[in-house]
Amino acid sequence: MSEETNRPEEKDESLHDSVPVTGMYKDWFLDYASYVILERAVPAIEDGLKPVQRRILHAMKEMDDGRFNKVANIIGQSMQYHPHGDASIGDAIVNLGQKDLLIETQGNWGDIRTGDRAAAARYIEARLSKFALEVVFNPQTTEWQLSYDGRKREPVTLPVKFPLLLAQGVEGIAVGLSTKILPHNFLELIDGSIEILKGNKTNVLPDFITGGLADFSEYNEGLRGGKIKVRAKIEEEDSKTLLIKEIPYGTTTDSLIDSILKANDKGKIKIKKVVDNTAKDVEIQVHLAPGVSPDVTIDALYAFTDCEVSISPNACVIIEDKPVFLTVNQILEYNTKQTKALLKRELEIRKGELMEKLLFSSLEKIFIENRIYRDIEECTTWDAVLEAIDKGLDPYKPDFYREIVQEDLIRLTEIKIKRISKFDAFKADELMKRLQDELKEVNHNLRHLTDYAIKYYENLRDKYGKGRERKTEIRAFDTIQASVVAANNAKLYVNRKDGFVGMGLKKEEFVCDCSDLDDIIVIRRDGVMMVSKIQEKNFMGKDILHVGIYRKTDERLTFNMIYLDGASGRAMVKRFQPGGVTRDKEYDLTKGTKGSKSLYLTANPNGEAEIVTVYLTQGAKARVKVFDFDFATIEIKGRGAGGNILTKYPVRKIQLKMEGVSTLGGLDIYYDPIVGRLNTDQRGNLIGNFLGEDRILVCYKSGDYELTNFELTNRYEPNEVVLIEKFEPEKILSAVYFDGGSKTFYVKRFQVETTTLNKKFNFITDHKSSYLKLVSTNKQPQVSATLVKGKNEESVEFDLDMLIDVKGWKAIGNKLSSHDIKDLQLIEVKKESKKQEADSSEEEGETDDELEVGSTIDLSPKKDDEEQLGLF
Repeated sequence: MSEETNRPEEKDESLHDSVPVTGMYKDWFLDYASYVILERAVPAIEDGLKPVQRRILHAMKEMDDGRFNKVANIIGQSMQYHPHGDASIGDAIVNLGQKDLLIETQGNWGDIRTGDRAAAARYIEARLSKFALEVVFNPQTTEWQLSYDGRKREPVTLPVKFPLLLAQGVEGIAVGLSTKILPHNFLELIDGSIEILKGNKTNVLPDFITGGLADFSEYNEGLRGGKIKVRAKIEEEDSKTLLIKEIPYGTTTDSLIDSILKANDKGKIKIKKVVDNTAKDVEIQVHLAPGVSPDVTIDALYAFTDCEVSISPNACVIIEDKPVFLTVNQILEYNTKQTKALLKRELEIRKGELMEKLLFSSLEKIFIENRIYRDIEECTTWDAVLEAIDKGLDPYKPDFYREIVQEDLIRLTEIKIKRISKFDAFKADELMKRLQDELKEVNHNLRHLTDYAIKYYENLRDKYGKGRERKTEIRAFDTIQASVVAANNAKLYVNRKDGFVGMGLKKEEFVCDCSDLDDIIVIRRDGVMMVSKIQEKNFMGKDILHVGIYRKTDERLTFNMIYLDGASGRAMVKRFQPGGVTRDKEYDLTKGTKGSKSLYLTANPNGEAEIVTVYLTQGAKARVKVFDFDFATIEIKGRGAGGNILTKYPVRKIQLKMEGVSTLGGLDIYYDPIVGRLNTDQRGNLIGNFLGEDRILVCYKSGDYELTNFELTNRYEPNEVVLIEKFEPEKILSAVYFDGGSKTFYVKRFQVETTTLNKKFNFITDHKSSYLKLVSTNKQPQVSATLVKGKNEESVEFDLDMLIDVKGWKAIGNKLSSHDIKDLQLIEVKKESKKQEADSSEEEGETDDELEVGSTIDLSPKKDDEEQLGLF
């Protein structure tokens, strides 16, 4: 067959051996994804480092001579191990340096608080920290591999004897996989490792270098699905200015200010200007618009700006070349056990070194003292020399821990004549004694490895723990309702006849100021109620009687209503609260019969019950055609209740006769000391029952007192509050405070004389070290104290009302004692039970009005729907 006829067969064979493009894509993509996961994005659990970080630290260890090196040089050295560009290596070095743990920096390394970048690599310098040199490196316990070009060795993982992964935190995004492990506190990690070594469980929580406040209630130990809320620390400088002192993790001062300005532009908050005074410490001034509440603005900043951010952790690490999801406590336990294992290996290596040193020291001593070196003087061959030395050592071989090999004999031949001539047996014994003592200590540590590991961690804490205290304050946050704290950035209008409601009807009837986040409630003439989201223009049904802002949590808004029942022709009366609703759903407040309609309707923010005059038609058969009705005579029920019969005769008109007062009584206000907020949900401590003009008295550790209203938007710093209760002007405050100038405790008693709200008045000395120790409004307050008299201590009790008279709130007071006071506590006075109070009242002739003889109290249940109130 010719050559030409063979060619088609060759072509067919090549097609048969080819790989489809889809198969190539599948294999190559998986290879690429695996490479990104293992070699770029996700850290190894052993040392908590990504490959680029590990190679940087290895390169810096090779360069280490105790002096700073230019980062540009470190990048060049690292490129011998890391097959990527200098930009990625430079960014990784800066990231490590800003964490202030493994690398000491010099020059402008940027600022994570402000977002400023570091200077160019040729201008900044770095070296390994003492901490890194102690805990990260040990060539003897490092597993090595060849670098990417095969010319050098690099570590597979570094033998880190510390939970470095949790201390630094890490974030990475790979193909279909990501990891986000938040940084944790240095000291808390050490304490946690010690607890694990002791066999106890531990729970570590993140700590951020930017400080701030954090709620870890949903942290879920760092697993996927968990969440952390982080807030800026905001202080009230005065009634017109707020100070942001610490910012949330992951934000910068620039991004935070931008978010505040955007919220202001959208009308969510009302501010005049924002000033960034950040230098050594963060300080952002927020100047408020006139008439704006600081407390409400703080809530609004958390609700609408980056002053509060949510962080979702996702703890993923590489274990045996596979990504694994673990909790941070499991990672800490793994690292702790690894540290213990590495310490054991180091001890075993040291033990081997000591035994070898002891062996050779013993061989050297025997070789010199027994003059074995003279036996080799007449030997003519090398083998004869070794044989002579070996023969001279024969009597001593049973005492050695291992067999004497040829290398030992060769080392003996290398001893110089000068050393032999100056050999000092006493010094040799001393050296061997020191080696034996160290070997004994090493063996002891190996037998008590857990105690040794605990001491190791305690040593790290003592050497490197200073200045690494927790920066982020752990708090429980309250839920902020955006619609409540949003600034009134819009106006609500209504066209009652045509049934349109919204912000864009500027030519129609003005209702109230509102926010674009509000819901609006409408009640029409036909007795239908509906709640809808506020819009520019929204049709909610013709003939609107009432329109207003709907607050889901408002439990005091009460509607008084009289309506005509279309089926029976009766006039029904009811009082109801709107309750929970579904948006844009119609709720019939009547019985729903044809012809039913509202005759009278009022909205009462505090459950007020007015008196109205009802006029019947002239043709009505009733004897009394005009009568009064008091809404206070009926109960408040649900909106679905049919109500009570007002009259069965036709009604001509209804007029208001007398404004009503609240029938709901006062509002029980509670203070939650965990979040520092007021509430009506019975969380925390009951402060009291409040009516419109009542006030709250707050005393702070700083020695200030303040009067506030009982708005639920008020904020109180929980760690600073010493006393919070309902203000009663006649009560006397008894206070004990520490005077920073004289270094002694003072006692004073006074009444609150000021009436200004939301203004703090300082009633102790103004020294920076002065603070309020305790305060009470009890009539006869008592404190227990431990007095230091020389070397002795004495426990005494003081009656504060006997020590000093009531004076003005600006008075300094008297010294509590001339002796030093070690401990000082308020003695709790047990409150009398109600029975005891009643008994004491009877003794004083104060008795309640008694029921008349023969009177009865009707305890029968009321009818839900219809109850005739008269014979009309």
